[in-house]
Amino acid sequence: MKLVFYSGGCHNLNEELDAEAVRLLKEHSSNPRLTYIPSDSRKKKHYFEEFKRYWRKYGIRRIEPFAADDHYTPKDLRHALSADGVFLSGGNTYYFTKSLRDRGFFSRLREYARKGGVLLGLSAGAIIMTPSITTASIPSDDPDENYVELANWKSLALVKFEFSPHYTRRKRVALELMRYSKKFRGPIYSAPDGGGIVVNGHRTVFVGRVACFFQGHQMPTK
Repeated sequence: MKLVFYSGGCHNLNEELDAEAVRLLKEHSSNPRLTYIPSDSRKKKHYFEEFKRYWRKYGIRRIEPFAADDHYTPKDLRHALSADGVFLSGGNTYYFTKSLRDRGFFSRLREYARKGGVLLGLSAGAIIMTPSITTASIPSDDPDENYVELANWKSLALVKFEFSPHYTRRKRVALELMRYSKKFRGPIYSAPDGGGIVVNGHRTVFVGRVACFFQGHQMPTK
C-alpha cells in the first residue's frame, strides 16, 4: 500500500512530507490526477480552491473534487477512484467517518489502496485510514465534537497502528495517549503539525518528531 498521513499545519511546514507524496504520485504517472474528498461538502468550494493552488506548485494540475456526502452518480464514483491519488481532507472526524461508511466508501477505499492507489489523509482523513478513530477524542479537553453521535468508531484499518495528529507534547496529551495505548494492541503514532508518516509497501518513513506510544509507554520512532 501507498499511504501518506499528514498531521496538519501551515503549508510550508509540510514540504518534506509533500516531497514523499509527490514522489509516490509520480511513480504512477508523470502527470498524476488527484481526487480531493472533503470531509464536509458544505465547505468544499473554499478549501478546494486553496488545495488546487497548493498542489499546483508541485506540478500536479489535474485535481478534481468529489464529495462523499453529496449527490453523485456511479460514473462519478468510478472516475474519482480511478485517480492516481485520493486525498481525504481534514475536518470533523466523526462526521467524515459517518459519511464515508453510510455511502459504502470504506470497502471501495480499501480496494483502491490495496490495488496500489496512493491514499493521502490530513488530520481527520489520516485518522480514518487507521483501525479506529478513537484518537479523535484525545485530548479530552479539546476533542473533535461527536455531534453526529457516532457510536461505531471502527475505520478503514489499512495499517496496524493508530494516528494522532497535532501533537504538542503537552503532558496531558502524552498521558492520555499512554493510557489508550494499554488498550490498543499496536503502536499509536502522534505527529506534530508538519510531521507525519509515509507507508510504501513494507517501508515506513517518519517525518518530523513523531512520538510513539505502545503498551502504556512512550517510545522513540527513530
